Amino acid sequence: MDFDSAIKSIDLDTNSPSTFSKVDVCPPVAIFKLTADFKNDTNPLKVNMGVGAFRTAEGKPFPLPVVREAEKLLANDPTQTKEYLPIRGEPSFIDHITKFQLGKDHKVIQEQRTSSVQTISGTGALRMAAEFLVRYHHQRENTAVYVSEPTWGNHVGIFKTAGFKDIRTYKYWNKESLGLDYEGLLNDLRNAPLRSIFILHNCAHNPTGCDPTREQWVEIAKICAEREAFCIFDMAYQGFASGDPEADAWPARMFAHAGFEMACATSFAKSMGLYCERTGLLTMISKKQEYIKAIDSQLEIIARTMYSNPPAHGARIVSTIFGNEILLNKWHDQLRYMSNRITEMRSLLKINLEKAGCPGNWDHILTQIGMFSFTGLQPKQCEWLVKERSIYLLKNGRINMCAVTPSNVEYIAKSFYESYSVL
Repeated sequence: MDFDSAIKSIDLDTNSPSTFSKVDVCPPVAIFKLTADFKNDTNPLKVNMGVGAFRTAEGKPFPLPVVREAEKLLANDPTQTKEYLPIRGEPSFIDHITKFQLGKDHKVIQEQRTSSVQTISGTGALRMAAEFLVRYHHQRENTAVYVSEPTWGNHVGIFKTAGFKDIRTYKYWNKESLGLDYEGLLNDLRNAPLRSIFILHNCAHNPTGCDPTREQWVEIAKICAEREAFCIFDMAYQGFASGDPEADAWPARMFAHAGFEMACATSFAKSMGLYCERTGLLTMISKKQEYIKAIDSQLEIIARTMYSNPPAHGARIVSTIFGNEILLNKWHDQLRYMSNRITEMRSLLKINLEKAGCPGNWDHILTQIGMFSFTGLQPKQCEWLVKERSIYLLKNGRINMCAVTPSNVEYIAKSFYESYSVL
């Protein structure tokens, strides 16, 4: 039968109700809409302070040179193929990054109490953790899941989509002091139900850039122990925050050494600039080695039913760098370059804000760490800055410090000052 005859023989009522007729239009994801609006803006002075990506002093993307070197090695390696990876991922990547998260001599590694799986960046690691816990945590979907207020915009959605019904917040940002609400944080954790899940930002808290001190982390750990909490450390910025991966990993490593059952979610989007490669790792830590085989098997089943096998290229880039001492040292140098540039821009921005006459104290710009800063600007100001000055930032006042450059910092500071006229 020819094609036209086949079509004519099918009696299909095209006026019947559509499967898609009740599908609602969701509002656009704020950060991506902001970027799209920025691209369409013709103002030559426009600044994109929203997108979470590193930029050079010239405002350009920064593909890490060490990544380029690793890619050349991979391209010229005749043993490389495009065959499927194992379901749990590239074995060398898993080995290197579990040690990167926890330290190669950490007791949980020596005691073989870790189960790790390669994931679709840090977002995928968190989703894998959520999928596992909604099935196997003590109270399963009825468990209270705590996120900081504020937190990364995707945390709540990930855990809701996985099936958790009770998503709560713990205090974190103090609008008056423009810093950590430490007592509020402790009180909220103390009042959490037993065996809750706490999502903790390991370093360079997103969106505030405000981290607890080591002494404060110890007190947080004590309360987590009292509440028998399962802690998930979002480690998206290890190494990128301070330029020192070992120092940045201190909170998660301390919790693991103390004996917590917990999870670590790592991404190489920021620290290696592998934004589009979606390269991450989830590590589960158990009290006993005897549980690891079962955890491994269940993580494999979750991966198999979600995406079958992870992508290879990003994981092989990371493995190549970690397996080559020369490349690894170059990466550490480039981490320090990125971290130092952000630190320098914090100082420069504060100087210019004060010079422009912006009201209030701007010391918090310096005490925060990592890519993001919570400015304290009000939503009305942020909307005005986008509309009137083409300075694109989220309504909560979060800015990407990498967007600040020596050539635009004066314009940014002056515009911030002018935004106070709308209050």
